[in-house]
Amino acid sequence: MMPGDDYQIIADTVENGVHHITAAPSRLVCSKMIDFELIDGKIHNLRYMGGCNGNLKALGALLEGATPAFAQERLLGINCAGRGTSCSDQFARILRDVLAKSPAES
Repeated sequence: MMPGDDYQIIADTVENGVHHITAAPSRLVCSKMIDFELIDGKIHNLRYMGGCNGNLKALGALLEGATPAFAQERLLGINCAGRGTSCSDQFARILRDVLAKSPAES
């Protein structure tokens, strides 16, 4: 297991075409919860609980309507303070795992 792989997907549901995911990121990062939706293959309503509030709100705003591939390309591997992961890397890892189970949305 790599550093940061201890995240957990808490909820992964699809209702009325909205794929809603809630996850608890690794204990190595500051955020405590990541919540987002995939609608028509695009990221929507990305929200973090905890962490660097302004930066994570900005990340959600920047990724609104983006494709999962774009988010993963930009965010996978970002390292915060030598932890081997970051709040943004956690989102990309969680997104990658969710899409591996639902490849039609990537």
